Amino acid sequence: MWNFITFRAGVAIIISLIISMLFGGRIIKFLRNQQVGETIRDLGLEGQKEKEGTPTMGGVIIIMAILLPCLLVADLTNVYILLMILSTTWMGMIGFADDYIKVFRKNKKGLHGMFKILGQVVLGLIVAVTMLISEDVVVRMDAEIAESNNYEIVKRIDVPTKSGETIEIAHVKTTLTNVPFLKDSDFAYSSFLWFLGDNASKFVWVLFVPWVIFLVTSVSNAANLTDGIDGLATGVSAIIGVTLGVFAYVSGNVVASGYLGVLNIPGSSELVIFAACFLGACIGFLWYNSYPAQVFMGDTGSLTLGGIIGAMAILLRKELFIPILCGIFLAENLSVVLQVSYFKYTKRKYGEGRRIFKMSPLHHHYQKMGMPEPKLVTRFWIVGILLAVFTILTLKIR
Repeated sequence: MWNFITFRAGVAIIISLIISMLFGGRIIKFLRNQQVGETIRDLGLEGQKEKEGTPTMGGVIIIMAILLPCLLVADLTNVYILLMILSTTWMGMIGFADDYIKVFRKNKKGLHGMFKILGQVVLGLIVAVTMLISEDVVVRMDAEIAESNNYEIVKRIDVPTKSGETIEIAHVKTTLTNVPFLKDSDFAYSSFLWFLGDNASKFVWVLFVPWVIFLVTSVSNAANLTDGIDGLATGVSAIIGVTLGVFAYVSGNVVASGYLGVLNIPGSSELVIFAACFLGACIGFLWYNSYPAQVFMGDTGSLTLGGIIGAMAILLRKELFIPILCGIFLAENLSVVLQVSYFKYTKRKYGEGRRIFKMSPLHHHYQKMGMPEPKLVTRFWIVGILLAVFTILTLKIR
């Protein structure tokens, strides 16, 4: 049974839930004893001041519930698993440093924004460079197709067919990625460098590396902005994690990827295990983070969740699905950008700043409208589920 991805994924979820629920209460008690409480700014929101002093830095629970079952259940020689363990640990350290400065150093600004961005850039750089140079990060395709497109072939495999013949399959190094909605339209970033001819693949890093860095940074910060009310970021991240697990299974399975016409990525099915750990950690954390929250995840959790989602989508070559799948994160991020931009524009034009929303990020706008927090979070979850289902359906709408 241990050879089946689905069985190990189920075990991973159970272990993750047990860890988060078993140790979560003890960690919360420890944080409370250390007076690691959240300082709440008065934004005029109903029920806001009651949250003053709630333990923060609870993201430690999420990180522990991801890493421990992953180390026990997943294949630790798999390059995708190693990258996700690195992503979790790295973003967790950045978020922990930010929370530590806020709580223990009594500096409300936390880690300087420059260092926070630098940490996200480093993670994006590691992910991008690994994808470009590692011979374990490849796409599986027909050898004739690979040769006709001048892809770099790492390995050739003769595969028998039902008729008794054999076909040659190639593992190729390429920046190919799946494009939603369009059939047989896998896109290579080197296409942007068409004017370089055969040298396009040699210089594709000029585009690919900054793009990956931008995605990791954007998703990580968007998740951070979404973490403003009890259970919102945790629940939305759990929904996204399930979807990424489906993508990992499809991408790693020769039959499923061939049927749906998506890129077959050898070894990526192991990410189903990581997605299971991620899901279990999020659901387990909701035990304590649902309204009224006993603990907040802090930047330790929110930056980690965003970094994991961004890195995993890129590794599965589904980064172009992010605007749909992470629609809640996108809306929260855009609400802040629009609010600030419009305020500055109207202040410059009319001498008085005006607002589009009652408050940003978007969830605070609905709070200002008087919507109860549990109902608001539930409705955001419902929208997140709709977006996730639609994202999965795009595999067929091609």
